[in-house]
Amino acid sequence: MNILTAMSSRLTVPFLDLKSQYRQHQAAFDGAMGAVIAEAAFAGGPWVERFEAEFAAYCGTTYAVGVANGTVALWMVLLAMGIGPGDEVITVPSSFIATAEAISFCGAKPVFVDIQEADCNMDPGLLKAAISSRTKAIIPVHLFGHPANMEAILAIAQEHGLPVVEDAAQAHGARYDGKMAGSMGLAGCFSFHPVKNLGAFGEAGAVITNDGELAQKLQRLRDHGQFEKYQHEVIGWNGRMDGLQAAVLSTKLPFLEERNAQRRQRAGWYFEQLGGIPDLVLPASLPEVEHAWHQFPVRIPCRDAVFAAMQGAGIGCSIHYPVPIHRQKAYHFLGLPEGSFPVAERCSREFLSLPIFPELTEEQVRTVTRVLKLWITRNHRVKNIAFSGKLAV
Repeated sequence: MNILTAMSSRLTVPFLDLKSQYRQHQAAFDGAMGAVIAEAAFAGGPWVERFEAEFAAYCGTTYAVGVANGTVALWMVLLAMGIGPGDEVITVPSSFIATAEAISFCGAKPVFVDIQEADCNMDPGLLKAAISSRTKAIIPVHLFGHPANMEAILAIAQEHGLPVVEDAAQAHGARYDGKMAGSMGLAGCFSFHPVKNLGAFGEAGAVITNDGELAQKLQRLRDHGQFEKYQHEVIGWNGRMDGLQAAVLSTKLPFLEERNAQRRQRAGWYFEQLGGIPDLVLPASLPEVEHAWHQFPVRIPCRDAVFAAMQGAGIGCSIHYPVPIHRQKAYHFLGLPEGSFPVAERCSREFLSLPIFPELTEEQVRTVTRVLKLWITRNHRVKNIAFSGKLAV
């Protein structure tokens, strides 16, 4: 038996445990979904309206518009803003591809700005140079639940008369200088995919805003361009949130703050046990930020070897965004070679996400850190090794 497997053989650790979350509030979930079924309020309707009001109040905005998923949220905001062919929208290459897809599906061009080492979010120091006469919006991404430097980004955007749309798909309940993620720009876009801090039992998303005109456009676009049945004022799409997902989200929302606090506690356990280890870079949590800890991504050389070893030892880790968007085959047409965004590219080779979720126990965290520390202790002097996924004793 290899030594890593021996250390963790008594306790395997999942990367995420959605079943435990369901069991905690099973009666409430079943009751909420049963009520939707009894009313047959499946596509839009009162349960969606209820969640929209609750989520807007939670985020401190005037409006929330429920949509089918986070990708639709980003795409429809840009459509509602009138962004189209010939336009450019600035974002980052270190994100899920949906951020760029939303821009492309409007016919616009994504223009990338590298991320900064401190928080792996958009580097405001590089933003001005990316702005051109064709720039129509800026989309910072609050990666892994850590808000971007919104003070600097908003100041540059205001100087150039550009709207900011926050990709807050991973930042439910995160705050920047006391302000909710998603509430600081013209609009904030959320995904409620089941793995998110506030997750549905399927696909769902929302846009929050204080702009009434924008909210009305979104309400129209998500429902085939109509406010009144069969009266289609514009060309829209089927982007509605369904009632079952809204009911689940309304049931979960009152627990979001508590669950985020539990995530912060588990992040604290990792910091206590992993601080000062050679070759291991822990994620940042800057003073002005209240991190949502959607993920706990460490950075380590030989990431793929570590990942294989952890998986072999029963530790459920994950690799997020191993290929930056500009290096994806789908975006080769942009002509951006390796080296165009060095920080994002380096992070993509080094990110390793450790398990972090509210039900994660302290014993499980100790198991994760023991296995990781052992691998580093035995290998930290070796760079870019070829590794089979096993360590002989």
